[in-house]
Amino acid sequence: MQNLSLIQTLGQKLSPQQIQFIKLLQVPTVELEARIKEEMEINPALEEGKEEQVDEQTEEVEEASEELDIDDYLNEDDYAGYKMQGDGNGQEEEREMPISSGSSLQEQLIMQLGFEKLDERQTQIGIQLIGSIEADGYIRRDLEAIMNDLAFSQNVETTEEELEEILYRIQTFDPPGIAARNLKECLLIQLEKRDDHSEESVLAQKIVSSCFEEFTKKHYDKILKKLGVDDDQLKCAVQLITKLNPKPGGVTDGLVKTQYLMPDFILTNTDGKLDLTLNARNAPELRISRSYADMFQSYHKSDKKDKKLKETVSFVKQKLDSAKWFIDAIRQRQNTLLNTMNAIIKYQYDFFLDGDESKLRPMILKDIAEIISMDISTVSRVANSKSIQTEFGIYPLKYFFSEGIATDSGEDVSSREVKQKLKNHIEAEDKSKPLSDDKLEKLLKADGYNIARRTVAKYREQLNLPVARLRKEL
Repeated sequence: MQNLSLIQTLGQKLSPQQIQFIKLLQVPTVELEARIKEEMEINPALEEGKEEQVDEQTEEVEEASEELDIDDYLNEDDYAGYKMQGDGNGQEEEREMPISSGSSLQEQLIMQLGFEKLDERQTQIGIQLIGSIEADGYIRRDLEAIMNDLAFSQNVETTEEELEEILYRIQTFDPPGIAARNLKECLLIQLEKRDDHSEESVLAQKIVSSCFEEFTKKHYDKILKKLGVDDDQLKCAVQLITKLNPKPGGVTDGLVKTQYLMPDFILTNTDGKLDLTLNARNAPELRISRSYADMFQSYHKSDKKDKKLKETVSFVKQKLDSAKWFIDAIRQRQNTLLNTMNAIIKYQYDFFLDGDESKLRPMILKDIAEIISMDISTVSRVANSKSIQTEFGIYPLKYFFSEGIATDSGEDVSSREVKQKLKNHIEAEDKSKPLSDDKLEKLLKADGYNIARRTVAKYREQLNLPVARLRKEL
């Protein structure tokens, strides 16, 4: 026998407007203009125009909507009006930042391949190898796998020996070190391409080829003993190696994809008074299309039983709703950005006056969320993708968030202040005898910071500073 039961649950569901707002909030200024153009392309009811025109036309559309029971003619889900390209199921999506255009690394290498005296079959193999080069300039796929790709996708039979022969040719291309299969091979290619037979160059090649593991671990004593050279010779060779490029794929002339940092906020200091403004690109002038508004109103004067007209008015209403929600989301985005940034400035006021890092207060997302009465996730979206221009530089907003560290006086200071002290101690250390994390912990405690060794290690890693052994220099 079946038992029927009724269960009542309480849940939250994001409205179309909220989804629209969330998506636009996480878009940085440098991408907002492209996002608006994208929306205008897919929604003809959205146009560039002044705010006054938007308000007038919006009122006309809303009045017409009140007189018409348009839902009677809609067979689709009411949410259809807000859906946009890329919306998917409402989950957040990461969008790539726009970057300057230019020839790709593969295109440059294929052009150089054209200067080699290769037949059509060898050229196909070369193009396949170049296509296997990753963004940093390395080929990490096994040659056997590349050989199988050639056989199955292009019907080109080859051998690993032939692949290596063509690979070696590609490794002579610019930038130096390109198409290496590992770091050791990358450095050797660069050293050999120097065509320098000086003592330090020859020794550098010996170090990389015969003592690479010792070199990466900075076991210089073992290298001295193994190669029978003195400290000065080793120092010159090591300096030469460290000047080589470990990622040749990212620095070719004309290939660097420069991404310019465009601030979302601009802060000026006028005699101690801080004035915050939004980047002008955050405040575009948008309006609802007059022709679409008129088209919607014309429904009053037509035969409401006309099936084609019903379909048309359904389409028009969806586009008008989508345009109105987009405009509202842009406005809400502007207000949220300003409210969040004003709260951060008020919290870190002393820092924004002169840029002194020691004046940064411990601050977490929750602190700002409580001030502006919004959810922590909203503050996070703003902080993770926005930046502010000040008189002493451009800072990402997440720079101002940090945990607190207790001092001997019982006060909390920003972890950023502690990191700066840690960095200063490491920069001032004797590089022949670098400080261990234990010694750094003692020095910081002597400065008045109550900090554990594991926290020292964590901060050091966040500063991209290696352990003491790897900081050792000759």
